Amino acid sequence: MVAHELGRWDPMRPQRAATELAGLPTPWWIAGGWAIDLLLGRQSRVHGDLDVLILRRDHTEVREHLADWDLHAADPPGTLRPWPVGEVLPVHVHDVWCRRDAGSAWELQLMIDDTDGDDWVFRRDARIRRPIAALSGRASTATLPVLSPDVQLLYKSKGLREKDVADFEVIRPHLASRERDSLRAALETASPGHPWIERL
Repeated sequence: MVAHELGRWDPMRPQRAATELAGLPTPWWIAGGWAIDLLLGRQSRVHGDLDVLILRRDHTEVREHLADWDLHAADPPGTLRPWPVGEVLPVHVHDVWCRRDAGSAWELQLMIDDTDGDDWVFRRDARIRRPIAALSGRASTATLPVLSPDVQLLYKSKGLREKDVADFEVIRPHLASRERDSLRAALETASPGHPWIERL
């Protein structure tokens, strides 16, 4: 259980998230550090939360699916406010924290990504996109969809926090050629001179 200034965290495991999201008619993916570890096939570090990526076009359906949960939008970032069922979130909201009720610990964080038609669009640079159908990583199964590591590492490349660098280093030797090429190309577009480019 992890303490946080916005409340305590007791994140669920990825398999539990799959149970909670079972029956949801829209796509979703395990993201964050767990996406890296699921590709590795082992847990490489402690995870303070559990990230699940959803698409903005589907976010109200996800809210309806979790109607009995207490969900809060990061609006503005760094603060939380309740997200009631039926509300369409503003386009600047990308993070939602989820807990069973107001007295419970946070268990799940929803990351909302944008799309353009059938393409996923990287919110920090719209030149970077790919078919939504190609977002799943090699670790994905019928019951546990996992975000492709090159997409996850692209998000982790911004701040270079200690845990993000650790995730990059642990998964780098295991990246497939297409994943390396995709991440390198994206970094060259969005972050020329990024230190990871030479490492790929």
